[in-house]
Amino acid sequence: MALCNGDSKMMNKVFGGTVHKKSVREDGVFNISVDNTCSLFRGLQKEEIVLLTHGDSVDKVADGFKVVARSGNIVAGIANESKKLYGAQFHPEVGLTENGKVILKNFLYDIAGCSGTYTVQNRELECIREIKERVGTSKVLVLLSGGVDSTVCTALLNRALNQDQVIAVHIDNGFMRKRESQSVEEALKKLGIQVKVINAAHSFYNGTTTLPISDEDRTPRKRISKTLNMTTSPEEKRKIIGDTFVKIANEVIGEMNLKPEEIFLAQGTLRPDLIESASLVASGKAELIKTHHNDTELIRKLREEGRVIEPLKDFHKDEVRILGRELGLPEELVSRHPFPGPGLAIRVICAEEPYICKDFPETNNILKIVADFSASVKKPHTLLQRVKACTTEEDQEKLMQITSLHSLNAFLLPIKTVGVQGDCRSYSYVCGISSKDEPDWESLIFLARLIPRMCHNVNRVVYIFGPPVKEPPTDVTPTFLTTGVLSTLRQADFEAHNILRESGYAGKISQMPVILTPLHFDRDPLQKQPSCQRSVVIRTFITSDFMTGIPATPGNEIPVEVVLKMVTEIKKIPGISRIMYDLTSKPPGTTEWE
Repeated sequence: MALCNGDSKMMNKVFGGTVHKKSVREDGVFNISVDNTCSLFRGLQKEEIVLLTHGDSVDKVADGFKVVARSGNIVAGIANESKKLYGAQFHPEVGLTENGKVILKNFLYDIAGCSGTYTVQNRELECIREIKERVGTSKVLVLLSGGVDSTVCTALLNRALNQDQVIAVHIDNGFMRKRESQSVEEALKKLGIQVKVINAAHSFYNGTTTLPISDEDRTPRKRISKTLNMTTSPEEKRKIIGDTFVKIANEVIGEMNLKPEEIFLAQGTLRPDLIESASLVASGKAELIKTHHNDTELIRKLREEGRVIEPLKDFHKDEVRILGRELGLPEELVSRHPFPGPGLAIRVICAEEPYICKDFPETNNILKIVADFSASVKKPHTLLQRVKACTTEEDQEKLMQITSLHSLNAFLLPIKTVGVQGDCRSYSYVCGISSKDEPDWESLIFLARLIPRMCHNVNRVVYIFGPPVKEPPTDVTPTFLTTGVLSTLRQADFEAHNILRESGYAGKISQMPVILTPLHFDRDPLQKQPSCQRSVVIRTFITSDFMTGIPATPGNEIPVEVVLKMVTEIKKIPGISRIMYDLTSKPPGTTEWE
């Protein structure tokens, strides 16, 4: 028996069916029709909301199989009940598939006959056993960010080992939030964990890494990267930060007169981190979505030497929180919003020049048609046919309704951010939407789902607060990880999270990255005013699995007045041009912008 999760194509092909590439790919949340007489879908409605991410589809169904789910005329599920083989061309394992847990439960309990006796306590004992076996009487250096993952990891180590074996170090890399290092130290001391705090901001700002050089004769060669405070590449930023962490850790080992070969490095790496960074620990076939700071080349080398302990590597964020509670950690620490190891460094979009490729003008024209669809249908255009080919009649009806009622303009911003489309990394444009009317958030969320589906070079859609943008920026403010830039973002982050906390809605939002972009709006092109300001993005994110998720819709999951208060307070910070609100689900937009 088998459940081919998220890829029925493979099962169909193995059993003699055929697969074909479609001209239109499906990325996002869709309604599918299911045969609820099939064992896999027992107890479900005839229509279900699921996450689809694929560009090809089952053509001829393999002998012995029948179609049990469809997305329009596309096969979304096949089954051979007699052999207990099921293929799903969607993702039942993620939160965006509303009844995914029912599907998995049907397979595990009713079809596979599992009993469900494995608990968090079992996993805790398994983690403790593994730590004891691996470490023995050696010492473990744990690098604490102060986030949920590294704190739970430290608590597990404390439970498994003698206290003198665990060396907890908090490295302030210069990319922490306002007063973060101080609060981390205080919170952990309350748990009885003594923390050594190291201020290493200077080392990080000036850190470098080695990068491969492509060579015609394929001789492997390396080059030294720019220093971190002069780097604009997100991947290089993450690699430099990861490698610098390891270097600082080695310095700590040296200062404490410890033998490197007898020390283990412990990290709070989770399953999604390994999946997104295409680690062999998670999969031999995964696509790289981002280089994770916990999974750089140096870390992989240490893993090969057997010197890295990652007790949470098979856990997801929700499971880590449950484990944290089991370990007796306080609720305010367990439920706090995740903060990435690279911190604010990956929340500054660094750039020296605008990101404008040859597809920029055509994509802008498509966005113009979408934003003014009710008028566009009266003036036939070749690009209008492309829009219609990528949308259903229901989508077009909704577009007509939205654009008849609201005056919108949509355009590309000359920056790129990381996304995930078709389970692969997408590194491309952001679409901005502005309006002279008050924002209708449900309509904006609809557009944010529709636009990346039509334009695969767009993986993120934002609403721009304020009056309509008359002249979208086509250049950028040169932006690097300098102390002034970081200080601006640190203050914006502080204001936004303070307001969220005071509103009582922090628990409703899983994570809220605040991002600084190199965009200066509202400049008269005739005056040739230079780009010297920057704009802030508020990225609310709601998820149960941290692999997929949705933005918080103002007026629904978060009050409109709370969002507007954030906008007002952030706008007071010197050097801020506009405030934007990220409307994008994951996929196609990742939680972080880099």
